[in-house]
Amino acid sequence: MPNTNANTFYPEAIGVQEMYKLMIGSVVPRPIAWVSTKSKEGMLNLAPFSFFTVASRQPPTLSITIGRGAKERAGTVKDTLTNIRETKTFIINVVPEALANQMYESSKHVESSVNEFEKACVTPVSSQKSGIPYVKESPIAFECALDRIIKVGTDHMVLGQIQCVCVDESAYSGNYRINIENWKPLARLAGNYAPLGCSFKLPK
Repeated sequence: MPNTNANTFYPEAIGVQEMYKLMIGSVVPRPIAWVSTKSKEGMLNLAPFSFFTVASRQPPTLSITIGRGAKERAGTVKDTLTNIRETKTFIINVVPEALANQMYESSKHVESSVNEFEKACVTPVSSQKSGIPYVKESPIAFECALDRIIKVGTDHMVLGQIQCVCVDESAYSGNYRINIENWKPLARLAGNYAPLGCSFKLPK
């Protein structure tokens, strides 16, 4: 527990943005879900989300949380959420350190008519079941079917049951194990990003 000289904050006494800064600077490192979706009209979308984790082992389910639309579109929801609601399916691609710039490019606000695969200079490749493409350059992709969307305050938690996992040979160690050192995951901090450092077992 922090000592008696610790700074103490109460959500009701500070602003939303201030509380957000405290959370994202403390809940680190966070993995990044690079989510590919398709609109009902067939327009591709690709966007990163760092509120991302495993929600259940059985059935295998992943969780991403999607915030509100960009300031440029105040009061709107993000294209990713709209597309998931409409098609009930999405792909979560992992982000290695080598794709940091491409991922960042896809995070920028653009009109719905812009294809972020093209903007980020990554390659869409056919998935196994859904018709939504993977990012070819990503070493691991999870094809997910929408389980449910839970509204939590201003945000939306999206739960997706895994329908298929596609793992590149470079990231696979055999016996269903992932070679984490080989694919070098990128993590989100507060305003910055970080690679994975050296791993170790406990007790040291």
